[in-house]
Amino acid sequence: MTPRTPAAVGPGYKWVALSNTTLGVLIATMDASIVIISLPAIFRGIGLDPLAPGNISYLLWMILGYLLVSAVLVVVLGRLGDMFGRVRIYNLGFLVFACASVALSLDPFRAGAGALWLILWRVVQAFGGSMLTANSAAILTDAFPARQRGMALGINQITALAGQFLGLLAGGLLATVDWRAVFWVSVPISVGGTIWSYLSLRETAPGRRGRMDWPGNLTFAAGAGILLAAITYGIQPYGGNATGWGNPWVLAGLTGGCFLLILFCIIETRVAEPMFHLALFRVRAFAAGNLAALLTAIARGGLQFMLIIWLQGIWLPLHGYDFEDTPLWAGVFMLPLTLGFLLAGPVSGYLSDRFGARLFATTGLLLVTASFLGLLALPVDFAYGPFAALLLVSGFGQGMFSAPNTSSIMGSVPPEYRGVASGMRSTFQNSGTALSIGVFFSLMISGLASSLPSALSDGLRAHGVPAAAAQHAASLPPVSTLFATFLGDNPVQHLLGPSGTLDRLSAAQQQALTGHTFFPQLVSGPFHHGLTIVFGVAAAMALVSAVASALRGRHRLPEEGARRPAPLPGKTPAGPSLDEQGSR
Repeated sequence: MTPRTPAAVGPGYKWVALSNTTLGVLIATMDASIVIISLPAIFRGIGLDPLAPGNISYLLWMILGYLLVSAVLVVVLGRLGDMFGRVRIYNLGFLVFACASVALSLDPFRAGAGALWLILWRVVQAFGGSMLTANSAAILTDAFPARQRGMALGINQITALAGQFLGLLAGGLLATVDWRAVFWVSVPISVGGTIWSYLSLRETAPGRRGRMDWPGNLTFAAGAGILLAAITYGIQPYGGNATGWGNPWVLAGLTGGCFLLILFCIIETRVAEPMFHLALFRVRAFAAGNLAALLTAIARGGLQFMLIIWLQGIWLPLHGYDFEDTPLWAGVFMLPLTLGFLLAGPVSGYLSDRFGARLFATTGLLLVTASFLGLLALPVDFAYGPFAALLLVSGFGQGMFSAPNTSSIMGSVPPEYRGVASGMRSTFQNSGTALSIGVFFSLMISGLASSLPSALSDGLRAHGVPAAAAQHAASLPPVSTLFATFLGDNPVQHLLGPSGTLDRLSAAQQQALTGHTFFPQLVSGPFHHGLTIVFGVAAAMALVSAVASALRGRHRLPEEGARRPAPLPGKTPAGPSLDEQGSR
């Protein structure tokens, strides 16, 4: 492979790179979450009941397929960027993303075939999005001087995180127009971004010879993919159990995935040019920053999904909102979280360039911990003011953490490894989001399984439902009831409608059971029990993240790091140690 010659660019190029990569990560992360709120409209549009027996897998893979691909492929694509050009891989990502967006909006099938079409093209779209996210931070790190790097990465990364929550709002708004509009919105943005990136971005970093680490790539992709797929099926019911963690196939997947990942780590220590540079973990700032990012991503994912269910299943109906309208309004009422991101991210990134990442990142995670504890103290039917304030604090804390942490990670490695470092950072972040669904849904389902059946059976019988029908509804897996609220369906209608039980009740009984208050009041106690477990675990994760962030090392000014050349991982140069190189 012939080494690349860096292109000569003007002083304004860095702002072009910032604006284009920010657009790229925004659309990639928005599309990761935009379908969550719009799933009811999507499944109605293709004529499929996702909660019918055997169809929950369609629902889960619509959500998790994108996240799984993003978690598995970003390191590989970051490595390809180091080898063949970060801008080249990034531009190709925009093109792939645009093509997949067009295909999604033109789904020609219905029912199961229509769902499979959407899942397949969501995977392709995630492949393009991974090319964007794996290389955007490296492109910015190449384009900006050290004194402005934190500000640039702050804007980029906070936009990426805000995109996850803006996707919820956009999905709710667009789904009221047409389910295909959820995918149409990506088409002009991705097509325009593709043209713009090919015309404006340039390779500004020298290339280096390299070859693909096929054994490492295959074992990592297979191991991570099998592990995350097993977690996906682990939250589905199996036999008479509320979850599938006892399913032999799930256990085999967890065991096999972990074995392949261990094998991957062994391979990476023995090949000449590994895809996952384990030596980079000798850099304290790199190791601590990635550990903090992983745990924070798990906690943030749990927060996002639990807030949606809390708002859609309980709080909004109690305040007079129809179940079918709750997906849109859940996105609206979660806006303080996004606002906190946008307020803190760029400012903390700019200040961390002067005062270091440790102070801002650690303080931000302590704020996130405090917000989880505050949410624990709220009643299920809360006053919106304190709830919004806690969301604002959580978003502000996550904004304070994300930009300085990313800048610290990317600035701690030698320039020629920035592509793979960006991919490794994205892998930890995306894996955390995917893992959060398995972790927190399992915790919530386990909490509901212990108390929801009896509460549901007693409540239904008290409103005239025959004992046999009430017992049957209460015996259904809690995951179905949980996903019904997640999709904006009336859970009682879902539980009793198909059997015709509701039709045999009086008009007054039907109105009471399917009204705004029966189910939310019934489930408040069991849900709060599960919520206590979820937010307690999330608070503990955020606190451990804060400790890891505080251990990243002392701050050094960028000029100090420029006095001696950066060492290569795994070598012992006559200069600063790797630990010193990363302690900033």
